[in-house]
Amino acid sequence: QVQLVESGGGLVQAGGSLRLSCAASGGTFSNYVMGWFRQAPGKEREIVARIRRSGSLTYYVDSVKGRFTISRDNAKNTVSLQMNSLKPEDTAVYYCVAGTTWYSDAAQAYDYWGQGTQVTVSA
Repeated sequence: QVQLVESGGGLVQAGGSLRLSCAASGGTFSNYVMGWFRQAPGKEREIVARIRRSGSLTYYVDSVKGRFTISRDNAKNTVSLQMNSLKPEDTAVYYCVAGTTWYSDAAQAYDYWGQGTQVTVSA
């Protein structure tokens, strides 16, 4: 059983930056594809970014390309999401996730979820 704990959310003005971190425990971290989902009020959860086990390949949803960067440290069992040039539409609860398949954006494909951290971007 993998436990995921996010940190780093908060309130920021549009154009600002935040860095989310996720600490994993209870499993072999390097065995998992890691990612970040988000869910805004009244909207479905959507994948924001994911990263392969080795960190060699990343994926981003179009709306965050060029602004967000996902990274992982397999020695420290952590995954991070650097968010720059934040927009009010980035406001959501952000979830750290772990799964075993690279080829899916569906929430159901990810086996483990953190509790979520709120990101609020003011206009």
